[in-house]
Amino acid sequence: MKRPILLGVLAVLAIAAVAFFGIAPVLVDASMNRVAPVPLPHVTAQTRALHAGLQIADMHADTLLWRRSLLDRAERGQVDLPRLQAGNVALQVFSSVTKTPRHQNYDANSADSDNITLLAIAQLQPPRTWGSLFQRSLWHAEKLKRAARGSDGHLRVIHTAADLDRLLADRAAGRKVTGGLLSIEGLQDLEGDPANLDRLYAAGFRMAGFAHFFDNEAAGSMHGVAKGGLTPFGRQMLRRMEALGMVVDVAHVSHAGVADILAMARRPVVSSHGGVQATCKANRNLSDDEIRGIARTGGVIGIGYWDAAICSTSTKAVAEAIAHVRDLVGIDHVGLGSDFDGAVTTAFDAAQLAVVTQALVERGFSEQEIGKVMGGNVLRVLRAGMQPGKD
Repeated sequence: MKRPILLGVLAVLAIAAVAFFGIAPVLVDASMNRVAPVPLPHVTAQTRALHAGLQIADMHADTLLWRRSLLDRAERGQVDLPRLQAGNVALQVFSSVTKTPRHQNYDANSADSDNITLLAIAQLQPPRTWGSLFQRSLWHAEKLKRAARGSDGHLRVIHTAADLDRLLADRAAGRKVTGGLLSIEGLQDLEGDPANLDRLYAAGFRMAGFAHFFDNEAAGSMHGVAKGGLTPFGRQMLRRMEALGMVVDVAHVSHAGVADILAMARRPVVSSHGGVQATCKANRNLSDDEIRGIARTGGVIGIGYWDAAICSTSTKAVAEAIAHVRDLVGIDHVGLGSDFDGAVTTAFDAAQLAVVTQALVERGFSEQEIGKVMGGNVLRVLRAGMQPGKD
């Protein structure tokens, strides 16, 4: 090959590499995790004062999936530490997304394809994560730990109830600190090995959902093909989670699987992010019977902010879904589950959470009720759920 041709080929390859490794991940992130403003309520001075005194907790964000620094305020996406602090968030649950199917939809997906492999390579993640779902979760845990180490004490990884108590006490004393807690979005990351649950617990994970957008070895998905219930492996993992002190999450699990989990559960169960069918008739949302079942365990339902969860992106629709849960089973069983950075479009980001407080005020919620919805209920259930139980 002549030198000019060789140089041309190398130049093309270099440009392609820059596009694939440098530009593509940013464009994908920016296109999938959008803030598309709609008219938001005016936040009054009284509401701002109320919001500033809350201990806010959100049960689900997928931020660790993306190549962004948690410590720097980004121009894309919906969550980072500066925006969590601007929104007065005490605790953010960060999920580990390890596999999503091509042409993902809410109705039916097979487990035969995976978008995350290409993303892992394009984002220059460690090669061990390219072919292993388990290693992807360990990498997400490491990303959160690295961010906490580099945060000058402003971000803490929460592992125990005592960690959570110290976080809340320090915030009450005026320290600017936010907690991060690790969750698993689908037990496919166990790769069929029950010992991997203990390994993920050791890495810091304290919550786990059984399925994501496809059926796996543990359970059927609301968006899977068979949509079956818990498998024997899933039942074994539920008992082990309760023994270790990992909160059981039914988000994305098939309706048959939700019934199985609620029949087995000995500890509070959560639905970390989603909506309710009474206000938004969507396949993935919870029926009234499922809401009642979660409440009977002492658990909590996290309400999201995107269209498929609430059939809108307005704060009025958020408040409507929250009010339905309150009116059905009581104020102690509803909280926030944003799904920020989960390939969703919302009307606001983590820095703007005062608009949710304002929507609750306008809906007629009392200050005590707002305190429970915005974080009190989630913090109560997570604190209890992190306590080891009996196998």
